[in-house]
Amino acid sequence: MSALTSYVSTDAPVEPTHAPQLDVAAELLALLGATTTEPRPDTQLEALTLAVAADLPVLLWGEPGIGKTAALTQLAAALDLPLTTVVASVHEPSDFSGLPIVGDDPAAQGVPMAPPDWAVRLVRAGRGLLFLDELSTAPPAVQAALLRLVLERRIGTLRLPPGVRIVAAANPRSSAADGWELSAPLANRFVHLQWAHDNDVVVRGLGGIWPRAVLPRLDPALLSEAATFARRAVCGFLTARPGLVHRLPSNEGRRGGPWPSPRSWDMTLRLVAFATAAGVSRDVLSLLVRGTVGDGPGLELLASMDRMDLPDPEVLLADPAAAVLPERGDLRQAVLDGVVEAVRRRPKKARWDAAWALLVRALETGAPDLVVVPSTTLAALRQEDWDVPAEIERLAGAVSVSRRADQAAARVVAAAGNSR
Repeated sequence: MSALTSYVSTDAPVEPTHAPQLDVAAELLALLGATTTEPRPDTQLEALTLAVAADLPVLLWGEPGIGKTAALTQLAAALDLPLTTVVASVHEPSDFSGLPIVGDDPAAQGVPMAPPDWAVRLVRAGRGLLFLDELSTAPPAVQAALLRLVLERRIGTLRLPPGVRIVAAANPRSSAADGWELSAPLANRFVHLQWAHDNDVVVRGLGGIWPRAVLPRLDPALLSEAATFARRAVCGFLTARPGLVHRLPSNEGRRGGPWPSPRSWDMTLRLVAFATAAGVSRDVLSLLVRGTVGDGPGLELLASMDRMDLPDPEVLLADPAAAVLPERGDLRQAVLDGVVEAVRRRPKKARWDAAWALLVRALETGAPDLVVVPSTTLAALRQEDWDVPAEIERLAGAVSVSRRADQAAARVVAAAGNSR
């Protein structure tokens, strides 16, 4: 009996005295995964959310591991949008153009193109964030199939609802696994944002607190004004620079980035309107505009927009004493040049005198070097029967000092070059 008892007690299951190790590991993983968010200025995140609000497809470019996927996951959670991730490179073209389904009588009914399951789920939800990951590893045939999805939101016979936003991510070809250059037609459908890490954001995020993604707050009272301003800005710029309406880059690599076309200018107009209604910073608008039409055209547009609200030279000449000149040096220089140009087009003694009064006002309220070129040009416009105004004496010292400084700087540069 004792032997039997010993046998039974040996084989009986032993109650665990502690939780299984995998459960403990899961608890630790949950603690590490518990993060929160905080309001924090983040230019690239603001640019992303504004483009999403404007319902424009966005393409995030960045090196592997930079946090593009994490940013999209956090964005979807913050906006309470279901996230659907599709890795473009592992799909066939038919996955985006639709799968042919043969019915009972294809000769009479045709062959419909059935959409994939993830597209059906998005339509049923009515809203969501479609994340096209690893776009630069998709072969040309798949990129061609994506054209209609990105622009028209169509997959086969299915159309994605307006509540669905599209964001993609890509690595540069040099760091992408079996990477391809993005085709020009597909690239021209996106707002391109260069995604870079911020040390402070990463450190604080690893500590459990990430920046909070929020949609921009559009001021309802500014909507009409914002639309008018955007149209005036883009149309006025393209009227002055017609060569930039459509400019396909000659370099094959640059065709895979932002470049100007009627389509991308239409996207730019929408972004300018949204940025104006939301009151975002110039840095955010710069990222978006340059990411849509390219650095050169984008910077030219921004400079043109800066000049849109500059005072009319004729108004300044009519009342120089009440003139309010811009604080920024480049804008002030543009105003003074405009005033001198106005006098050149219609030279009269009273207008010439008023221009000198404006230059004196500029000297008193800003950097003296800004009046050097305008004063020299204005002096050359003097006619023989015009008396020299007294204001010129007040400008002579500043102009002389500025010229001597320029000459001294030139001598220093020349001396440095000779000593090499």
